[in-house]
Amino acid sequence: MKDYNMIWRGFFGRTYDTVETSDAKREKSEKTKKRQQEQDTRNRKCEERRSALTYALFGVGSLLSALFIIIVDPYNMLYEWKIKFGPGAEIFSFWEKPPVELFLKVYLWNITNSEEYMSGKDTKLKFQEVGPYTYREYMTHENVTFNDNGTLSSIPNHPLVWEPALSNGHKEDDLLILPNIALLSIADVVSQKSIFTRLGLNVIIRQTNSQPLVKMTAREFMFGYKSALMTLGNTFMPSWVYFDKLGLIDRMYEFRGDYETVFTGTKHGLGNIGLADTYNGASKLPQWDSPCGDITNSSDGTKFPGYIKPNDTLLFFRKSMCRAKALVHVNDTNSDGFNAYVYHFANDTDDNGRIHQKNRCFCKEKDINQCKPNGLLDVRGCYYGFPIALSYPHFYQGDPVLFDKVESGLNPDPEKHRSFFVIEPNSGTPLNLAVRYQINMALGNLQNIANSEKFSNMVLPMLWIEIGMYGLPSWLRIRLKIYLQIAPIVQTCLMYGLFITSVLALWYSLHKFLSSRKTIDTDQDPWIEDDLVLNLDRKLSSYIPEKRASLTPRELKVYFNSLVSPLNQVIDCTDYEGV
Repeated sequence: MKDYNMIWRGFFGRTYDTVETSDAKREKSEKTKKRQQEQDTRNRKCEERRSALTYALFGVGSLLSALFIIIVDPYNMLYEWKIKFGPGAEIFSFWEKPPVELFLKVYLWNITNSEEYMSGKDTKLKFQEVGPYTYREYMTHENVTFNDNGTLSSIPNHPLVWEPALSNGHKEDDLLILPNIALLSIADVVSQKSIFTRLGLNVIIRQTNSQPLVKMTAREFMFGYKSALMTLGNTFMPSWVYFDKLGLIDRMYEFRGDYETVFTGTKHGLGNIGLADTYNGASKLPQWDSPCGDITNSSDGTKFPGYIKPNDTLLFFRKSMCRAKALVHVNDTNSDGFNAYVYHFANDTDDNGRIHQKNRCFCKEKDINQCKPNGLLDVRGCYYGFPIALSYPHFYQGDPVLFDKVESGLNPDPEKHRSFFVIEPNSGTPLNLAVRYQINMALGNLQNIANSEKFSNMVLPMLWIEIGMYGLPSWLRIRLKIYLQIAPIVQTCLMYGLFITSVLALWYSLHKFLSSRKTIDTDQDPWIEDDLVLNLDRKLSSYIPEKRASLTPRELKVYFNSLVSPLNQVIDCTDYEGV
């Protein structure tokens, strides 16, 4: 109230200097500064509360996102969506036309003592392995049709392209001494016929001078050569022999009229995507009774079941093998940075029932002793009735009786002649594989067939093949790593990162909120009242002249009126709103 007393002292005639002193100005400046500081503090506290709320919302959002990842598992949802077969789907396109390098290596058995054997000088044949003759196999599934029952139908196609650079100097026009498949096959078939049929065949053999061992090029033996006997067979028995040239690889890769049906994963689960449902409309091959002929849930090597467990038994099917062969897990490995399972064909797959009763359906003979020896599977039903039998190369794991009429050339080696499959278990993707088997002629009693007597009851090896895929292309390997390794790790890291972020954000939000509770009580601010008085003093001082003694009576009247007038004015407090 000091300023009001000063006003009244001026009213009673005392001299009063209304000009603000330097102390008053400094005091006013300090008060204004402190008031601004308090206002800044209040603003900062408000900002801290808004920041605390923002961090709280961010923390809650992070926590909900982490819980969403745990409950929903978006990676697994995306992965399952991608692996299902459908028009334009990525994994389906890989199955439809596999972007891998698949090779067919063919090894032929050149007979080095043909003249000595035919003349009777040698009693056993001597073989020389010649090869590989390497071809690129462009495996495709064509004319794809999606069915309503969760399957698709397609036509298998396996065109072959000669790869001279991978054939180790061997050429398709190499001349070799090889078995006459036409003569020996027809001789074996007719040997079971009537005597008149055998006599007729003998006449044809002698007239055409057909010999059991002939010189021909490697390509002719693999993809077909002209034979008078085959021409006659094609002319007089077209329903049996509809081709006029006979070649083993040509017949093995014959898919005319075939079609296959595989599961798409849309209705029958995800584990069997890409596996066979039927072949040519049937769930088994017509050559065998069940279970020997069953092919459902088998793989053609493009894709195996997903989510494989170590003890699971897989099936591999090729038409040329005339069956689906079981694969068994033998060990684990790391292939190109992937954890993978290694599989071999089961040891009992080439038994004809002599050892394992479950394989009895592979032998058509009533007497079990008439079935083929262990390690030799009779597949004549798949090769036009010709006496074709399958084994491992070099009769690996076969009965010793198979070597009885062979003097040299066959040397079984598991590292070279055993089949293997390296499979990534989660996706069922083959990372490395080599399917190896041998084509033989298992001949019966040919004593009554001209030029064929010396081959009676002989198992004659003709060629063996290796179908190999020795690694994925680099771009496909990288993509598979992203799908199977990087993406799950990223999701896991993201989940834990969201949890940690949510905890930190909520803790920081709580800290900011508690610190903002220290607010300024504007009702007890001692500077507010002083600021009002200072402002009033400033307004009143504008009415007090500095030299009252020199005023005229009229001016004194105006002066005294001015002393009262400010007290009746309304003080402008807009500067203090919100304080």
